[in-house]
Amino acid sequence: MALPFFYISPADAQTNTIVLDEDTSRHVVQVLRMQAGESLHLTDGEGDLLTAVISDAHKKHCSVTVEKRETVARHGKDNAIGISILKNSNRFEWFLEKATELGIREIFPLLCDRTEKEKFRQDRMQQICISAMLQSKQCWLPVLHEPVLFEVLLTHHNYEQRFIAHCAEGDKPALTKALRDTSSSRLLLIGPEGDFSEMEIQHALEAGLEAVSLGDTRLRTETAGVTGAVLLCHI
Repeated sequence: MALPFFYISPADAQTNTIVLDEDTSRHVVQVLRMQAGESLHLTDGEGDLLTAVISDAHKKHCSVTVEKRETVARHGKDNAIGISILKNSNRFEWFLEKATELGIREIFPLLCDRTEKEKFRQDRMQQICISAMLQSKQCWLPVLHEPVLFEVLLTHHNYEQRFIAHCAEGDKPALTKALRDTSSSRLLLIGPEGDFSEMEIQHALEAGLEAVSLGDTRLRTETAGVTGAVLLCHI
């Protein structure tokens, strides 16, 4: 039977005796009813997998002792998605959950011309990613950036391939055809409800991004994001 799996900070992962935070302690002791001497798994989201034994089963500050440390290799390519913040935060949270499960490495919440909501609860969104990482039994947490202006993200050139998926008319190859197996890093931009503005599309193309299609149907922003994540991570 798999051991229970929890998140700790990278700083805590470097110590041999760890005091779990109150929420994790409560879950371990009150929900799972674990006791001193029982084992669990911990990760810092940076590839470290720790096997630890409970030394003090306190419901507010449970202490554990690390018995084994492993480094989990990261597989696949360096895939990133820039996606507009959505008015309905539940839809954006759903995207974050699925993108994390699929293995996207970086997520840029975008502020575009037609972005309707600019408030972004970084702490809550980060927790969504952590929960999805644990649920999918991964040891690597995607980097969730602070919201960034669309024009600013265009200046990021540290990706071998950069794409923009938009709904405007024009000759656009399918993302599946545009992806090169030899490229180790890719960035895909997804627009807001109402799509990118004409000016944004023009600026993206001038900056060297390639326009691509995600299919024959018009997708919601969060659906386009997940579709893009699937294609990036599995091609």
